[in-house]
Amino acid sequence: MSNPSEKQPIKITLDDLASVIVPETSTVSPSSYSPGTKSYGTINETAEQFVPVSEERGSLFLQGWFYLGVAGLLGAIAGWAVCEPGFSDGGKVQHWGNIVMVPLILMLMCMGFGIAESAVERSPQKALLRGVLALPLGMVLGFVFYFMANMIYSVALRLCYEAGAQTFRNPAVWIARGIAWMVFGAAGGVVYGIVGQSSKKGYYGVLGGMIGAGIGGVVFDPISMLTKGASLSRCVGFALVGLATGVAMGLVESALKDRWLYVTAGPLAGKQFILYKSLTRIGSRQESDIYLFKDPNILPQHAQIQITGARVQLIAAGPVQWAGQLVKSRVLQDGDLLQVGRYSFRYKEKHRS
Repeated sequence: MSNPSEKQPIKITLDDLASVIVPETSTVSPSSYSPGTKSYGTINETAEQFVPVSEERGSLFLQGWFYLGVAGLLGAIAGWAVCEPGFSDGGKVQHWGNIVMVPLILMLMCMGFGIAESAVERSPQKALLRGVLALPLGMVLGFVFYFMANMIYSVALRLCYEAGAQTFRNPAVWIARGIAWMVFGAAGGVVYGIVGQSSKKGYYGVLGGMIGAGIGGVVFDPISMLTKGASLSRCVGFALVGLATGVAMGLVESALKDRWLYVTAGPLAGKQFILYKSLTRIGSRQESDIYLFKDPNILPQHAQIQITGARVQLIAAGPVQWAGQLVKSRVLQDGDLLQVGRYSFRYKEKHRS
């Protein structure tokens, strides 16, 4: 005789259905990609054909603080070299070098910050476009911010003199110059954000630029006293300002980032792509936000990453491997490893407490 409880029907409520979780990852056979793309066989075959790329040691040259520091250093030295022959020490009559030197240094630093990232990503087309945009911006901001810095410096010096600091050997005067020159760093950050088409990138650039230029301004007079040569002191002092500004911009940008792709393998191993935009395009076109070169299997518009609130979703138009399978879309999670051709990326995000 059967148990009566066995004859009772199974009831599924709406609450039970609502609790069912459907995975966000969408796997796909490579043959389902748009016509005109290569056929990669079945998913199992593709998993065998995709050779996992081992992680490579990142290059120092691809670190943001390094290439921005070099850009600031070279820009400052170039501006000094152009204007030094026209600079006069002392006297009531100022030569053209006295008027143009600081704005030109700032202009070339801004241009360097604008093209540095595209240069290390080996995208000459993007570097040229950003350089063309950064040059006039740097020129205008160079003179505007130079005027503002001089006003701040004059007020700060007056306060120092009234407080008893009468010579340039007094640290109070060094600090006054550092405060005034923070304006120069802000200009570099503004241009960096504009050419990068990101207000957040500009904010990080302004913050880092102000810190770096402030440090450079503080040590400018001590360097002048140590070198005991007007021309040499200006060269070393401005070079340090450019270097410190770029390094600080890169360090601040890296410290404050919240979502990014770190390249673990491929020609750009060690480079991090910070996800500033709501839509980041990945492909073999130089105009892409993440330009992937030296791989014929990567499409011009291979994939894109969409950010909507806290949701970060990968949408693939070409083959993208995750966990040994090709995926068309996936909501990215911290630590996800993606493979696109010969490139591998680790998605990272900062956890907020």
